[in-house]
Amino acid sequence: MADSPRVPRHGGRDAAPALPRARSTEAWKRHIVGQLKHRDRSQHDRYQDLIRFYNRLLEKTRLTKGILSGSPRRPADVSSDGRSVPSLRQQNEQLRKTSGELAYQVLELQQQTRTRELLLEEQQYRLKEEELRLASAFDSRRVLQQRVEQVQLENAALKTKYDELLELRRREEAELREEKLRGDRLLETMIQERQQAAAHMNSRNQRRSRAREAHLQKELQSAMRSKVTVESCFSAPSSRSTSPKCDLQLESRERGHSRLFRSLSASSPRILSSFRDLFHRRRRGHSVCSMEEDLVFPVRVNLYARVPVRALQVLEAHEQGINAVRFSSSSHLLATGGTDREVKVWEVRSGSLTHRTTLDGSTGGITCIEFDPMGFRILAASYDKSALLWRLDDSVAKLTLTGHRRKVTAARFSGCLHQVVTGSEDRSIRLWDLQRAACVEVLEVSSSCSDLVCSENSVISGHFDSRIRVWDTRLLRCVQELPAQGKVTSLDISSDHRHLLSCCRDDCLQLVDLRGRSNERVCFRAEGFKCGSDSSKAVISPDGCFLAAGSADGAVYIWNVSTGSLETRLPDRHSSSISAVAWSLSGEYVVSVDKSRRAVLWSDI
Repeated sequence: MADSPRVPRHGGRDAAPALPRARSTEAWKRHIVGQLKHRDRSQHDRYQDLIRFYNRLLEKTRLTKGILSGSPRRPADVSSDGRSVPSLRQQNEQLRKTSGELAYQVLELQQQTRTRELLLEEQQYRLKEEELRLASAFDSRRVLQQRVEQVQLENAALKTKYDELLELRRREEAELREEKLRGDRLLETMIQERQQAAAHMNSRNQRRSRAREAHLQKELQSAMRSKVTVESCFSAPSSRSTSPKCDLQLESRERGHSRLFRSLSASSPRILSSFRDLFHRRRRGHSVCSMEEDLVFPVRVNLYARVPVRALQVLEAHEQGINAVRFSSSSHLLATGGTDREVKVWEVRSGSLTHRTTLDGSTGGITCIEFDPMGFRILAASYDKSALLWRLDDSVAKLTLTGHRRKVTAARFSGCLHQVVTGSEDRSIRLWDLQRAACVEVLEVSSSCSDLVCSENSVISGHFDSRIRVWDTRLLRCVQELPAQGKVTSLDISSDHRHLLSCCRDDCLQLVDLRGRSNERVCFRAEGFKCGSDSSKAVISPDGCFLAAGSADGAVYIWNVSTGSLETRLPDRHSSSISAVAWSLSGEYVVSVDKSRRAVLWSDI
């Protein structure tokens, strides 16, 4: 048995899409039927005259056949209506011809009709296809309209959110401007208060100094009134007698002389200290050089520095790149500072570095490190626009010096007790009093400061405009400018304060003689040496006979000052550009650090 056709179930989810399909099918069926009817009417009207004429011709032919077959015999040449037979035959022939022509025309018209029907069918098929495409286009248009509406809604929501964020940004910018103005006002107020406090302290110190000098003059005048007798036998050792009697007289006079001065010291105990203060504050003109006895702290000069030949230790000293390294005056401690915001102190023992402590407190990378002359404190410059001071027995910063507007590139202890000097990229050099934790002087410069060194009553600074400037801290002005070969990256001064070393971006080290007015300069270059950054640091050996600097190729270059040639090259220990080099005051060790966290201890041991 044949399977009965399945009746589609209407209802649920299948009934809804079936209704539009049935309606669309009935619509195009009705359209096709209407087109066929229109075609029949147009063809019927077109051939109506031909059909009428053809029917009339058939009736005449039928009538003629009936007359010829059913009428009695008449004369052969006479018809019923009185016409002759030849004329009828002629008319019959003509009718046959006309009938043939009409039949041929009918066939041609039928052929044209079939052709047109085929063309019509093809056009109807194409019309169906176009209708289907039009329906699909309508569906796509409907979907696209829905999508456009959805995108418009999303755009409206995003526009609303964008307007809210824009308004929030405007409010935040307004608040930020207000906070900046408030911070500037607070900073100006604080600077003014500190300046007023410094001026008040200076006036108080001046009053005390004047009172002390007046008291000293009174004591001197009272001392001048007293008579002191000095015998001639005290004037020279050669006048002394060798006899016992003369020795006894000399001994008695010496005892009287010592008693006289002891009584004078007891009556005015401040006279000697006042003399010492007066002579300590004497001025020596604009000379950059200083004598060893004029310094607050004694200068330790090594008589012999050994040229390193091998690496004793290689270690990863920091978590990020290292920017600065420095030995203490005893050469037993080493300090390193890096981009990881930490200062690490190392002990140097038997050719190795041992970590001792870590000093925290900086909120930016360390750019410069300095030990105080006694080796008890460490001063560091930072990217956070400040300089910090630590004691070696405390990992928390004891003092933070703020006031620069950009990063601090150099921080040094000056020749005066309790005073430091800082240089910054904000084109200023500041002098700080550590007892008051305040800036006492500001020296404005026309270029950013890259590094500085201190001598007695003077500060020497290197700048990015290829200039080295000498500042008199008493006159608070620049007293001399020295040209450099390029942008200055670092400065170092010899132990006797007679020579100044500068490292420049043109891959040249320049040694300047500070003793004469001509300031003779000697340049040191080497094949392969290249200054790696704007903060690359070079050093002079403790005895002043050698220069050391790190190169961008990871090698340490050492020059001989007397010959001007390259003494040695220490390669293969650094994998990146060397940022700083330090030479111990004992002359035994050299330490180099680089941007890839590595520190290398060199020596000839």
